[in-house]
Amino acid sequence: MSAWIWIPLAAFVALILFWRYGARRTSAPCPTWMAWMLEPGSEDKPLGRGRAIEQLALAPGMRVADVGCGPGRLTLPIARAVGPAGEVVALDMQQGMLDRMSARVAKAGLANVRPLLAGAGEGKLPKDHFDRALLSTVLGEIPDRESALREIYGALKRGGYLVVAEVIGDPHYQFKKKVIELSTRTGLRPGEIAGGFFAYTMRLYKD
Repeated sequence: MSAWIWIPLAAFVALILFWRYGARRTSAPCPTWMAWMLEPGSEDKPLGRGRAIEQLALAPGMRVADVGCGPGRLTLPIARAVGPAGEVVALDMQQGMLDRMSARVAKAGLANVRPLLAGAGEGKLPKDHFDRALLSTVLGEIPDRESALREIYGALKRGGYLVVAEVIGDPHYQFKKKVIELSTRTGLRPGEIAGGFFAYTMRLYKD
């Protein structure tokens, strides 16, 4: 392979490593230019994410908050599961991510997804509105995690729940103990945990 090929490849790898290092120190979200890393492959098969969809236990007509939706990898299967009578509010703090998500939604012919430009914890989610909420490899990216969980608690209906999904490869990986501590401080009740150390999902209920 020509040396000229290795130069841009090495530069690209260096950028990724730089982001991972910075992300661990600053809770920075995945930038839009790296959104392609979240998109390839099947939407319901990657480690931990298929389990997240299962743990949501979706049904037609449900309202779901996909918090930190990114390019919409899980937004689309959620929207299909809740059907035309349901609703998905896809929240992200980066307009570029919402644009990518909206393009994929339009291509799929779905009309039940509403993009919302906001950061988790800013109070933009409607109160007592959602049957389910999802934070898939997102919790660690949020600077004020407690405020974010309090907002989600307020946005859920009584009896609804949040699914937190974590995968060890994510630079913002949150340990189960930390998630349980945060949830109990914000009114959410820790429930079922599926998976192990490398990838798990946890249900957090609003009683």
